[in-house]
Amino acid sequence: METELFLGFGLDAWITIVTVLGMFSILLFTKLRSDLVFLGAIGILFVTGVLDASEAFSGFSSTSVITVGVLFVVVAGLMHTGVLQWIVKHLLGTPNSYSRAVTRLMMPVAVLSSFLSNTTVVALFVNIVKMWAKKLGVSPSKLLIPLSYASGMGGVCTLIGTPPNLIISGLYETKTGEAMNILTTTIPGLFCLAIGILSVIAMRKLLPDRKAPDSAFESTGEYTVEVRVTSDNPYIGQTLGEAGLFHIKGGSLIALYHFDNVPSPVTEDEPIMGGDHLVYAGQIDELIDMAVSHQLVAADHHVFSMSELDSNCQLRTAYVNFGSSLIGKTIGGSTFEKDNNITLAAVARRGERINQAPRQVVLQAGDTLLLVCPNHLNVNTSSLSALRFFDSDDLPNIGLGTLVSSIIMIAMVVISALGIMPLLQSAFLAAAAMLIFRCCNAEQAMKAINWEILMVFAGSAVLGLAIQKTGIAEWLATGILDVCGTNPIVVMTAVCLVGTFITEFISNTAAGAMFFPIMYEAAERLGYDPFPFLVALMVSVSSSFATPIGSPTHMLVYGPGGYRFSDFMRIGLLMNIIILAANIFIVNIVYPLTPLK
Repeated sequence: METELFLGFGLDAWITIVTVLGMFSILLFTKLRSDLVFLGAIGILFVTGVLDASEAFSGFSSTSVITVGVLFVVVAGLMHTGVLQWIVKHLLGTPNSYSRAVTRLMMPVAVLSSFLSNTTVVALFVNIVKMWAKKLGVSPSKLLIPLSYASGMGGVCTLIGTPPNLIISGLYETKTGEAMNILTTTIPGLFCLAIGILSVIAMRKLLPDRKAPDSAFESTGEYTVEVRVTSDNPYIGQTLGEAGLFHIKGGSLIALYHFDNVPSPVTEDEPIMGGDHLVYAGQIDELIDMAVSHQLVAADHHVFSMSELDSNCQLRTAYVNFGSSLIGKTIGGSTFEKDNNITLAAVARRGERINQAPRQVVLQAGDTLLLVCPNHLNVNTSSLSALRFFDSDDLPNIGLGTLVSSIIMIAMVVISALGIMPLLQSAFLAAAAMLIFRCCNAEQAMKAINWEILMVFAGSAVLGLAIQKTGIAEWLATGILDVCGTNPIVVMTAVCLVGTFITEFISNTAAGAMFFPIMYEAAERLGYDPFPFLVALMVSVSSSFATPIGSPTHMLVYGPGGYRFSDFMRIGLLMNIIILAANIFIVNIVYPLTPLK
């Protein structure tokens, strides 16, 4: 079989296969930026002659890629006028049962995710859900996985809700010359969402009951401890490091004041003087034990709120991303604090404070970090991309701009849905309107554009083209038909099943681009219009429920929920099967299979 396969493929096809497999392996097992990996793959296909210049860089001029870029500006207008905050404030309420809580949470999240970035929506809701869960007396881990699931299922409901929908619809338009309506996937998406909500409620016992990581920081987040060095203290003259006052158990030194009340650098080499005031953040009992053992006495304000410490500082919580450059390292062994002007106060893992000096903890994905930061820390810098911050200083005022940006967004959707204007043109008008009516300024609009995501989109479209051009799609389609026979429902289900599995490990955008030519080719070989097959594919490649790396939104809730990797698999595998069945069922009702003329 291997010899036949090798002889059946030309050199271009083998270069493409090796490039695709190598690219996915790098994304899975290394920490390289995804946009660089996709750009490298494009470069290989171009340099080796698999694709010519116009083909290799066609992704950058793709209407779907440009549409995504323009929509970033539209979303910026909605964010900076407080539309999301207004919806959250008025829709969650105080339900009196878990079933109603899940419904009240998943419905608005799904609606928002139909038009906005899933990641943006989930990032906004995480802290709100944590506080809401405490109010309802429910563990946040019972609500954060449903939050992430709702964003994924909601994104499927429109072409602009999730990247694969735009990629697949763009490739379809290029192939056939016919544009899909922005609401093409609305009915299948809403049906799968309803089934998904009922499934989460029915399987709620499979959701873990974890202690929230932030609970380990409850005392730290509210209090710090200040102690004073007496004039006869035996450690006077030694450095903080020599005296054992720099790295301590259960907390961190966050400030040092000498006798002149001027803050001094917090370093191991700073000398200790009589009258010094040392400020620590950490577990109160551990810090008291340390003070006793080092003969330190209580300062005038021995326990005080963080706001009293320094009006220019604040405590913020961040989570270590999957693929973060900090994984496997310690904060103390790097220049991370110095580079970003922040101080690590504590580390928690799955809701438990690690019984070790925070700077000496070898970090893992999902670890929760408590950081002392400047009030106006820019969390979007490249050096801080290893962490995910949820709290934001930028709290928009809800007012006239909120109404204006909402009208602009609704008008964009209606104009596109009615066919008055293509999606790309209506998106451009909406983006311009957001700037003209000052829903966001030019700087905010440019910052909102995620160039890394656009590079992945462009690269995904090019990979799909290479898979089709080299005959790989045709070969795979033939293989699927040989195994599954000529029943179109069986073939549709088989391709969607593989797509759902693949998207648990790679970008759903890449999965959509990779499976588009395979599904299209299989449908044509069966003699059916590919349209319903592609609608089913859109839903399946966005249905990743079983691993935290299957979707960026899963990673957003992974740390705050105190989850383990297996928590997603326990409920997610069943969700994959349920949503796949619902997807195939509803698509074939809404879009009956039609033989090609």
